[in-house]
Formats: sequence, structure tokens, C-alpha cells
Amino acid sequence: METDHFMNRQDSAGSPTVLLGISGGIAAYKTPQLVRLLVQSGMDVQCVLTRSATHFVTPLVLATLSGNPVYEDMWAVRDRPSVEHIAVADRADVAVIAPATANVIGKLAAGIADDLLTTVFTAVICPVLLCPAMNVNMYRNPIVQANLEKLRSVGFHVLDPDAGFLACGWEGEGRMPDPEVIAEGVSHLLAPRDLVGERILVTAGPTEEPLDPVRFITNRSSGKMGVAVADRAAARGATVTLVAGPLKVVPPARVRHVPVRTAREMYDRVIEYFPDVDVVVKAAAVADFRPALEKTGKMKKDEVGSSIELLKNPDIVKQLGETKRKDQIVVGFAAETHDARAHGTAKLREKHLDMLVLNDVSKPGAGFDYDTNIVTFLHRSGEEEDFGVLPKERVADLILDRVLRLRKQAIDT
Repeated sequence: METDHFMNRQDSAGSPTVLLGISGGIAAYKTPQLVRLLVQSGMDVQCVLTRSATHFVTPLVLATLSGNPVYEDMWAVRDRPSVEHIAVADRADVAVIAPATANVIGKLAAGIADDLLTTVFTAVICPVLLCPAMNVNMYRNPIVQANLEKLRSVGFHVLDPDAGFLACGWEGEGRMPDPEVIAEGVSHLLAPRDLVGERILVTAGPTEEPLDPVRFITNRSSGKMGVAVADRAAARGATVTLVAGPLKVVPPARVRHVPVRTAREMYDRVIEYFPDVDVVVKAAAVADFRPALEKTGKMKKDEVGSSIELLKNPDIVKQLGETKRKDQIVVGFAAETHDARAHGTAKLREKHLDMLVLNDVSKPGAGFDYDTNIVTFLHRSGEEEDFGVLPKERVADLILDRVLRLRKQAIDT
């Protein structure tokens, strides 16, 4: 299988198809969570199990979570059983085996196809991600390592196992990575590499404006939207810096994560990095105000008056819009609860943005803490684009598609 032969047949209007192979290891108990994560990201998941895998996870569970029939028997009664493995392989945009046991790894490396899973994976022409999971001594076995190296050499992607306490009682390498990590790897393999060479700065999360050592002013932002933009930008080849307030989600491993707490700290870091980037996506929910005075010790109840004096924080996105180079793109966000379009249009104009992502957080399925969002793109040209409920990863890709177009226009002019 040559890397240059990998193809992605995903229809831009449809969902990518993920072929998930599950072999007979104890780590198979994690695969229902993996299926759920992939489906939530807008992917169509097709599961293929070995007979051994059914001892650890049932086809019924996987079929229920994926919404698709599960394949486990080469000779099951179907319309065209003799070519079913080819049809399953042909539908895949990306394929993953999790867990990948030493047995399955050895069969694939030797070209053996003696059950449905190995037959299907011998026929795929899409990118394949292997997630080895086994006893540490099995994993370190030179034959297993040679098989993995052989598969890498012909284009397979391998997600190295984690180290830790194993189900067999040993400790060391061999634990299958968490489903979130595998889902991220699948997502990266699906992404077009159309942002290679682009330097993108993303802000995410809330800021915290301290009153004293134990109290602060903040907002409900989780950082999910900004993290999704950073993750998808990295997947598409960009060099990404993520300046983020306190996040409720784990930042992607493939980005430079710069943690901050306050709006002023975020301002300092963004202004520092701004001259060296091509694009800024300001998804952070930065506090507009901060307490005029931060107490060094915890305030007692009787020390707190009926009001707290506030000062305005610096307007980060406005300064970026006013000082950006002609070839730089600045995208802002606006979370509104009423008259959203009017407020968003005013913000786009007043802050000199190239595009604004408008988010009416009063709508179910939109805004803070959701895995989905409902957005409208407002462009400096006057163009407006409305989208229904979408996974935040899909919204992130739509934003980056527009960023790519805006960058080309800016460079050409």
C-alpha cells in the first residue's frame, strides 16, 4: 500500500466514513466510547470485528452507537457475501484498528487475510491508523516491532501505546491511548493539508479577573470552540499557537499552548505573537472589565460593599483589526442573546475585522459548554452565511475554509 495511493472520497456535502476494526484485546472495552466520539464529530462509523473481539465488546452495542450494521463474519448471509469485504473497504475515507493486537499486526505485515477484518484491511486504499495494545513484553518483542516498522514503511500510521499499569498486571508500554486521542488522530488523517505554511494564532476560553486570592469574575466559556479551531488548523498543516484562558477541555497535542489567566495577560501574549502570524482567530470570551483593585488577602463579607468598581480591559481584537498588515486576516467572534445580527454587524465594522463568527447563545445547541454550535458568518464584503446545528469541529473547518480564501485574496492584492 503506497502512501501516494491514499485517496479520500468524502463528498464535501456528506459525512466522512470511518472504518473501525476491533481485534481481540482487553482494550476493546474502550471502543464504544471511541465510536460515540467519532459519531458526535459528524463521522459515519462502520465497525468490523474479529471473532475474538466479540468476547470483549458486543456487536449490538457498537451497532446501537454507530447506527450501522456491524460486520464480524465473512460468510454471513448478505446480498453479495463474496465481495462484501471489498464494498466495506471501498466506502472508507479513513480506517483505524483499535485495539491492534500483535496477532493482527503480524497478519497485516505478512499479507495474511484469513478473516473478515484482515481481508477488509488488506483491501483498503485510504489512510490506516493502527493503535497497538498488548502486554509490554509482547509490544517490545523484536518481531512485533519489526512488523510495525514494516507497516509504517508502506504507509500505515501508528499511534504509539501509552505506558502505565496494564490489565495483565505488568507495567510499561502497551496501553491503548484514550478514545479522545484516537479520535483526534482519525480527524487529522481526514483533514486536507491545505494550510501548510500558514501561521495561525487562536485564542480560546474565558479569562478570570481576580477580586482577591479566592474570588474572580469570569464567564461560562469552556474553550471548546477555540480548541476545535486550533486542532483543525493543525490537522490541516498550519503552525498553530493557542493562547488560552482556563480551559475545560484538553488542548490539542499538536499546537503550541500558551496558558494565560487574565485579559491583560492574554493581551500581552497576543500582541507579542501577532507580528509573526498570518491569521488570528479570536474565539476567546475575554472579560470586558476587571476589578479596579485586587485584594492581596481574602475579603471578608463585611469588607465587601454594595458595589465593586470596575475598569475596562484592553480591546484585543480591535487593536489587531486596526494594526494588521494587508496580508493578515483577523477573525472575531461575537456571542449575543438578542439583536444578534445588528450587534455582530456593528462589531465587524467597528473592529475592522475580515470576518465575524456570530453566535446566538440563547439558542439550544449553541454557545457555551455545548459540543455543537449555531453560527452566522458575517464578512467585510457584506456577505452573510447561516448554518444550522453543527459539531464545533465542523464549524472550525468552515471557518478555516473561509480563512484560506481570505488569505489568498489578501496575498493576490
